Amino acid sequence: MTNQPPLRHPCPPGACDCGRERLADGPERRILLLTREEEKRLVERLENLKDLEDLQRLQSRLYEQLGIRVHIAPGFNEVRTMRGIVIELAAQTGLCRKTRQSIPAAIRRGLERNPQVAFRLLDAHDLLRDA
Repeated sequence: MTNQPPLRHPCPPGACDCGRERLADGPERRILLLTREEEKRLVERLENLKDLEDLQRLQSRLYEQLGIRVHIAPGFNEVRTMRGIVIELAAQTGLCRKTRQSIPAAIRRGLERNPQVAFRLLDAHDLLRDA
């Protein structure tokens, strides 16, 4: 008797464009392991970033465990606020619309709470080399 891990409940019809029904059995179904409770824990963890290495570690864990690719980089124009940092999630079948919005918002709140992480991110892209 095998215990299946809990899967995310389906979104109401017409409320989401995640394409959950198109997921086949296999590694791409791992996104469904992100239940609402786990998503709340993830958002809380992203909001409480300690340093740039912590952010990069979370990015790699998101990809390894759920297949979610998060790209974080300075925008094309000046970066005066946290809005100038571009946070994108790669398109993925099964990733709920609300989750696609909550993860970047949580990262942005984490960067606002700990601006040193944002400064290190900018420095990693050589934007503060002359400062």
